[in-house]
Amino acid sequence: MEKNKKRLIFFMPSMEGGGVEKNLILIANYISKYKKKVCLITFDDSFNRYFDKKILIINARKKSSLKFSKYYKYLFCIYLLIKEYFKNNNILLFSFQANIYMIILSFFFKFKIISRSNSSPSGWNKNFFKNLVFKYFFKKADCIVVNSKQFQLEFKKKFNIKTQLIYNPLNKHEIIKKSALNLKKDTFKKNKLKIINIARLTDQKDHLTLIKALNIVKKDIQFNLVIIGYGVNKSLIQKKIKNFNLQKSVKILGYRSNPYPYLRASDLFILTSKYEGLPNVILEAQVLKKYVISSDCPTGPKEILLNGKTGTLFKVGDYKQLAIEIKNFYYNRNKMRKKIKKAFQMLNRFEFEKNCYKYLFLVNKYI
Repeated sequence: MEKNKKRLIFFMPSMEGGGVEKNLILIANYISKYKKKVCLITFDDSFNRYFDKKILIINARKKSSLKFSKYYKYLFCIYLLIKEYFKNNNILLFSFQANIYMIILSFFFKFKIISRSNSSPSGWNKNFFKNLVFKYFFKKADCIVVNSKQFQLEFKKKFNIKTQLIYNPLNKHEIIKKSALNLKKDTFKKNKLKIINIARLTDQKDHLTLIKALNIVKKDIQFNLVIIGYGVNKSLIQKKIKNFNLQKSVKILGYRSNPYPYLRASDLFILTSKYEGLPNVILEAQVLKKYVISSDCPTGPKEILLNGKTGTLFKVGDYKQLAIEIKNFYYNRNKMRKKIKKAFQMLNRFEFEKNCYKYLFLVNKYI
């Protein structure tokens, strides 16, 4: 009987098509199979079609060509949340974004909150005053969810907070199924090393390290790099590509709702992030049995790649080391097959049903 139980409201104002959004969709759809009162508050309707029809989606606006800042989206969705609260204050909020604002709101309005933190505090918690505010209010959340062990340790060290570890749910069958579509023949050129990067074009993802590494690699190896993603750094990355005369070797394709055929067609996946949480895209590359070279950033890559046993790690921002590791992969591809095989075998940690059930169990605890 759910008559008197709390409504579950997922909160994610800014949907950009990345790993966090994929996790939200998987988790919300899974929970909606078992809960009737499930709601999502987000800014626009770009991703509505991916959610189960039983989920009530409250959008600030319909899709349009107008651009809005992230903080405007936050503020408007906070307004929508307060509106919903006054309609019926018996809610459990599950925030995937703007976590500190949501925790402060829950503190004043006295509703239960589960907050899912998506990226390492090393990336966003460098201001002393901010650190004090976060340290105080994070303790007010009913539960903080993190998605890697290193992430959990960071939270304990920086904020002295106990968190709940739940890995990202990985739907292997869906990824393999979606990867089966054929690509245009000229996406990757034959007889060249096929490299792929899938990431938003932002400072966090540090594409310039990848471009600088390939400027070294081009002297010895013929390659094609396909970058899938969009963001504020597009023109900066394009300028660097032009400066290094790499226009014929590097393509920026923009956002793709289904990047898996491109990933399947590649030889090598490279991640150059400055910080992460638990990068889905590494897991997706491993599902499709691709070798992974990743920055050893906080947090996630080291945990997924088992400290280098199922892939290669390089120091954040070290483009010279990255160039060496790309060459090492190219000249020793046969030796890397054992690592690829082991990586695929170790994916059971992220199994879809098991990790989604942990989220359902957590929601039941507070609802």
